[in-house]
Amino acid sequence: MSAPADVFTLTAEERALLPTDADVAFYAEHGWYLSKKLFTDEETALLRSASEEFYAGARSRTLPVRPPRLAYWTPEKGAVQRHNDYIHYESDEIASVLRKPLLGAVAARLAQADAIRVFQSTLILKPPSPQEPSNVVPWHFDRDYWATSSSERMLTAFIPFHPCDERMGTITMVDGSHRWQELDRDAVTARHFVELGRDAESVLHRTAEANGAEVRKVPVVIPEGHVSFHHCRTYHGSGPNLSPDPRRAISLHLQDGENTYRSFPLADGSLAAYNHDVLVRRTAEGTPDYADPEFCPAVWEGQPPAPAA
Repeated sequence: MSAPADVFTLTAEERALLPTDADVAFYAEHGWYLSKKLFTDEETALLRSASEEFYAGARSRTLPVRPPRLAYWTPEKGAVQRHNDYIHYESDEIASVLRKPLLGAVAARLAQADAIRVFQSTLILKPPSPQEPSNVVPWHFDRDYWATSSSERMLTAFIPFHPCDERMGTITMVDGSHRWQELDRDAVTARHFVELGRDAESVLHRTAEANGAEVRKVPVVIPEGHVSFHHCRTYHGSGPNLSPDPRRAISLHLQDGENTYRSFPLADGSLAAYNHDVLVRRTAEGTPDYADPEFCPAVWEGQPPAPAA
């Protein structure tokens, strides 16, 4: 259920944590932004404990049907990188942290939107296994997987549950790549990014060359409680976890309030689809409703306030 409108307010202390006008301009130019400390130590501790309970089998609820391309680690898959989609739906404890209005207000400032909803959320655990191939996330940008979304302002919040640096395989941005024009190539909506492999590096460099740009990779060092945001067209990836501890995080994909479903034909004549399409309610026109509060709850509504001086 969506929260009532009166919960979308911030304290003066929270307003001081919002992106400044200069931060918003940086995001527009570079395609990414590292926030101030948005989550308390208690909130990140809750994310850690709730994720372990989830891995042990705890669920607030389960999906009513299994979407066709669901990323969903289960114990029999072993010590690979774990991805579990719809964590905001299946764990109320985790959802209580992800739906913090301050997080939504930061996203609204960056996207210059009056409303922000969850689009998807994925619980991620990258084990301390440098040799594990799944630990390397190839270069990709999220918009490629959202062909059925109408918006170009969608963005992602990468939320580690602990300090996250390059040794842990933190998220790495290709600076300014959200402004590139894409090459003509087959849509990758049918392939998860872990299937791209070495092709991704080649596509990245060919795209940069076609745009007369250089590939500048920026590993984002994220203190505990801080969040890395990136534009839906920003290329990003991550390297192996070289530390002795698992890298724990959530990738929270966010949509502005104007985003809706659109029909998107692929090269083979079929229509692109997203996992939501078999889960969410239907609009009056019979299309998937990406504003369904059960699967796409609001995290901010209304014009976000200016940051406190």
